Amino acid sequence: MINSDVKILSSATLTKIIPLGILLILLISLFGSWYTVDQGERGVILRNGKIIGTAEPGLGFKIPVFDSVEKISTQTHTATYDALQAYSRDQQPATLKASVTYSVPPDRVEEVYANFKSIDTMVARLLDRQVPTQVENIFGKYTAISVVQERIKFGIDVTNAISQSLKGPIEITSVQIENIDFSNAYEKSVEDRMRAEVEVQTQLQNLEKERVSAQIVVTQAQAQADSQLARAKAEAESIRIKGNAEASAIKSRAEALAQNQNLVELTKAEKWNGTLPTTVLPNGTLPFIDANKAN
Repeated sequence: MINSDVKILSSATLTKIIPLGILLILLISLFGSWYTVDQGERGVILRNGKIIGTAEPGLGFKIPVFDSVEKISTQTHTATYDALQAYSRDQQPATLKASVTYSVPPDRVEEVYANFKSIDTMVARLLDRQVPTQVENIFGKYTAISVVQERIKFGIDVTNAISQSLKGPIEITSVQIENIDFSNAYEKSVEDRMRAEVEVQTQLQNLEKERVSAQIVVTQAQAQADSQLARAKAEAESIRIKGNAEASAIKSRAEALAQNQNLVELTKAEKWNGTLPTTVLPNGTLPFIDANKAN
């Protein structure tokens, strides 16, 4: 009697449980058939662990239980390296800080998953090995002074070197050299040299200023001398012209007198008013005019 009751109870229970189980399986299958991929990601579709394709951003369908989707970011990421050791071409040690900006091309997410499973593993196996090596190699081609003066070119050279050395599904956008620290002794020597150069430049500027001032004085003196010389030449020329004029007048008068001996007597006669002087000094003579010559 008891056994029959147990059997009846078990059958009733099973009758209730089985539909619930089927419903649960259906619900799990229904919700497990859909997946979403965010913008900035790509999905790698796996069926029993094998890659069968990729998924674009949005809502997708997969076979429950058998299929799964692994998401790989295609956004831009940055890896920072704080203490890279390197020597310059002139054997100056330095510690550099660099940041590398990279991304995964959307069409190579399958390769990322197949070879590395995740981006972190890819960075550790590719980027973390090449960045210190390439920074050290490129830094060694510059002197300590030139790497500071040509910092932009140095960053471009490092970017190109890292990009060319990487063999994998990663794309380098840029490499930023954020800081370059030399030894304290070298930085002090650079500071001393810069101070000396500033003093030299200051002295050169002072010398140039003095030279210009002296040149101004010489120019002014030369201008004054030229002015005095020009004035003296003008005065001399004026005297010469005046002397020549007077000499010419005298010569002309002399020639006129030589050509007419009676001109003197005629002049006397023209100027005499016909009156004899009323007073004559002792032993003096009366003025005499040769009337014949005057005529």
